[in-house]
Amino acid sequence: MNQPSQVPTVPIFGIPVSRWGMTETVQYLTGLIQSGERRPHQIITANPIMVMTALQDPAYMEVMRGADLLVPDGTGVVWAADKAGSPVKERVAGFDLLHELMKVGEDYHWKVYLLGSTSEVIQATAERLHLQYPGIQISGFRDGYFSQEQDADVIAAIREAEPDILFVARAVDTQEPWIARYKEQLGVPVMMGVGGSFDVISGKSKRAPKLFQQLRAEWLYRLLKEPTRAKRMLALPKFVVKVLRDKENLTKPR
Repeated sequence: MNQPSQVPTVPIFGIPVSRWGMTETVQYLTGLIQSGERRPHQIITANPIMVMTALQDPAYMEVMRGADLLVPDGTGVVWAADKAGSPVKERVAGFDLLHELMKVGEDYHWKVYLLGSTSEVIQATAERLHLQYPGIQISGFRDGYFSQEQDADVIAAIREAEPDILFVARAVDTQEPWIARYKEQLGVPVMMGVGGSFDVISGKSKRAPKLFQQLRAEWLYRLLKEPTRAKRMLALPKFVVKVLRDKENLTKPR
């Protein structure tokens, strides 16, 4: 487990989730980048589906526990922390964290590399972020459709670009393990999986309306828009049942 001692965490089934809110999280990540050390840090935006995957897959659990910071992205994780009696300050959504880092990065002229999604989506994402945050330098981008045999070339391109932040948008079962496997080689101060964020930024899809966000039901909006996600979403009620059933063991070491 790589999380520094100054990060207050609550263990959710052995996964140390940060109790910080957005402000403290952004301040911490800004400090990592501005330190000039360029030590690689993996940030994971934890949600119930990822927690359930980790409980079923030891390799994925190792990835989760090996991250440098796990923020409470999913509302289910926020709820579980409340049930554990160690509440987090607020939900820190990955999509919002991306934008907050871009805002701060304008003042420091950070370099950002975008990796993932389709070639059309990633190009549109790069263009829109450049327009929205002109103080940021998009130091490179490429789609997420590459094989393991191409990993070395992808890593070399990212290293050459020397970004301060690497945002990765690939499949959930791919993006976190990929970052974990290569983070030392990549050498980027802050690396974070951002799931479907590029689809929203590029305009390919829409984020849940404010009402769904306020009701903590973005998952429901996504399910209504993409019924094919139903099988994956079954992890959500399973997570709720497990938290309620194992409440006494929720925060015990594993």
